Amino acid sequence: MKTHSLTRCIVGSLLLFCAGAQAQLSKDAVAPAFSLKATDGKTHTLADAKGKWVVLEWLNHGCPFVKKHYEAGKMQALQSKYTGTGKVVWYSIVSGKGEATADAAFKKPAATAVLLDPSGETGHAYGATNTPQMFIINPEGKVAYQGAIDDKRTTELADVATAHNYVETALDSVLKGGKIAEASHKVYGCTIKY
Repeated sequence: MKTHSLTRCIVGSLLLFCAGAQAQLSKDAVAPAFSLKATDGKTHTLADAKGKWVVLEWLNHGCPFVKKHYEAGKMQALQSKYTGTGKVVWYSIVSGKGEATADAAFKKPAATAVLLDPSGETGHAYGATNTPQMFIINPEGKVAYQGAIDDKRTTELADVATAHNYVETALDSVLKGGKIAEASHKVYGCTIKY
């Protein structure tokens, strides 16, 4: 009887631990700090962007859901549009065994930096599970949005043009002094392999 109770206790504790490792951050939660090396060898931290809006884009160039946004040029256009305001920092993060490539479809991303998280520590801290998965951090360092990039949960290139882009809507609103109407949307895409 004691063995059975002990086993249930251990299993329950493990389930809580595992769930906590990938727990979703709530709106207005303090964004977890990070210090990651970029593909160019420079180190970037969340603190570097203090006072600005920060977009975190979980990235894996081998993922067809990511490819559709890059091949359509939409992701680079968003990166350029918002980093060009001087009010937004955009970090693309490759966690775990994700792929960062330099092939023609992904040349010259306009992100502030492509960051490497091979241990998955940062991905786990944010509860990142898929690519592309998006987070918007406000200038006070709190989570303002998390989830899907848009409402077209497909790999079809043509869907990018007709999709409602949640990140674009949110950033357009806050940069005009408004608020983010919807703080999260269910994420879709390829599973991050930690």
